[in-house]
Amino acid sequence: MRNRQICTGFFLATRRGLRLAAAALLAGALAGCSFHSPDAASGSHSVGIDGVTAQQARSIAREAYLYGTPMVASYQTMYAFSIDRNGPQYKGPFNTISSMARVYAPEDKAYAPSSDTGYSYAALDLRAEPVVVTVPPIGGGRYYALQLMDLYTHNFGYIGSRSTGNGGGRFLVAGPGWNGKTPAGITKVFRSETELANLVGRTRIYSAADVPNVKRIQSRYKVQTLSAYRRQRAPAPAPAVDWIAAESPAQLRSSLEFYNQFAFLLQFAPEHASERSLRARFASIGLAAGEPFDVGRLNPALRRALQEGMHDGQNDIDKKREALQGRTDGLYGDRKSLGNDYLARATGAQVGLGGSGREEAMSPALEKDSYGQQLDGRNKYTLRFPPRGLPPVRAFWSMTLYRLPDQQLVANPIGRYQINASMLSRLKRDADGGITLYIQPESPGKSRESNWLPAPQGPFMLAFRYYWPRPAMLDGKWTQPEIQRAPG
Repeated sequence: MRNRQICTGFFLATRRGLRLAAAALLAGALAGCSFHSPDAASGSHSVGIDGVTAQQARSIAREAYLYGTPMVASYQTMYAFSIDRNGPQYKGPFNTISSMARVYAPEDKAYAPSSDTGYSYAALDLRAEPVVVTVPPIGGGRYYALQLMDLYTHNFGYIGSRSTGNGGGRFLVAGPGWNGKTPAGITKVFRSETELANLVGRTRIYSAADVPNVKRIQSRYKVQTLSAYRRQRAPAPAPAVDWIAAESPAQLRSSLEFYNQFAFLLQFAPEHASERSLRARFASIGLAAGEPFDVGRLNPALRRALQEGMHDGQNDIDKKREALQGRTDGLYGDRKSLGNDYLARATGAQVGLGGSGREEAMSPALEKDSYGQQLDGRNKYTLRFPPRGLPPVRAFWSMTLYRLPDQQLVANPIGRYQINASMLSRLKRDADGGITLYIQPESPGKSRESNWLPAPQGPFMLAFRYYWPRPAMLDGKWTQPEIQRAPG
């Protein structure tokens, strides 16, 4: 079993369970394309489009799958949270913010839950005008981060402890077409490459008793249109959109409806200068911005090429995940840091949509010991931080244990599911000042129970989350301790 990836992504659990079907009509996506049958005598492999062979179509389909996976994943979340008003996960319309804060327990049956932070979310429609995000002063040095993510899943900006400080402020988020004047009182301006974007907020929770304090802070986060902020008449609204229904992530890893949703979303993503030839290749097989792509009416050979290209792309993602061995910090970032690495972006979207860039947080996950053997509660383990060897972070760190394969918390006698920086004063130090943690089903004894992280009887994994890493962690000068299997 390979190492898994756990990120600080907001959407690890919330994207599960979407069950929606999409219907699309063929309009002009394939206008001007000449459809004809393969020439059996010559052995040509036509897909019904002049100048495009089956192999070329398959290659383009693979490129489109990798390029579009983050966009389709982002839209799945937007649709569930801010478009589908009758859906069970609906939180509010575009350009409004919703928040939640809680400490999870095993009875919640959540998927890889994190109790490190409370979460906030807003889907942003930047077509008609920018929005203004208002943040109160965050006292006590409490870590928080409001992450801004475009449709490509580039993290194009952060409002928070690391990036803008804890003093609060008013931050303008504008789309690619806005050329207005920045009003007085705006602390900073952020520009999105796409007309739709996500805001994902994280606010540190110190303990269960601290949750009400976090909720009070979250209640003062505000998102409003620029005209509402200035108390002026709103500009002409953007054209109405006939939003198409989103399907589940699992379904769209094999369904050709993926390509219809991808073409639909391209209308909200103006062409980047570095991607003109790529967009032209997409258009050559009918993937044009905003045009319906009715896969049911395609030439069978083109359908086969699309299916093969999707399969190729997913294989590339699966291989990338395998090679990561639990390290996800290279999958998230802005366009400058990621370049046009579409495979990294697509892998990040499947590992955990909404992951932070490595300068904001790093989230390795381990399910094997120092000998490469699966962690299993039939054994006893230790993990030791040497003297002056705690994780070098400016904010805080945590280590959470999840049962496999469901990646859920496990009930235990002391109700402890993680060890984190807030617990340091209660952890017992070794004679040399280091800290040894005991990871096993049974108590290691009263004298060591403060350092005990209970494990289940069976396979499990450990997820580490490091918020605001220091240079030693970013540069690799600090290495995470290995998990050692105790003898016997």
